[in-house]
Amino acid sequence: MKFFLITDNIDSLMGMRLVGIEGVIVHDRKKVIQEIENVLHDESVGILLITTKLVDLCPEVISELKLKRTRPLIVEIPDRHGGKKIGVSIDEYVSDAIGVKL
Repeated sequence: MKFFLITDNIDSLMGMRLVGIEGVIVHDRKKVIQEIENVLHDESVGILLITTKLVDLCPEVISELKLKRTRPLIVEIPDRHGGKKIGVSIDEYVSDAIGVKL
């Protein structure tokens, strides 16, 4: 099983390539969804890394995949700009999944 990265900036991709993780750079919703579909059809990918900015482009798609699919594991990672706190994203995901605000 391997990792795959979908990112919106070259810095994240270069950093991941240093540790052997391949990926793509995309900037719009259509391309994000297309790349996710490509990963879903690749049986060798076990963990999909995706930057927060791209998750924000299609949150309903990401949430549905996290809830309904066991593979690949989808992990939201912050990019070099930071932005939204990752803990807040996790809290929102859990709250949506169980229907209780944490």
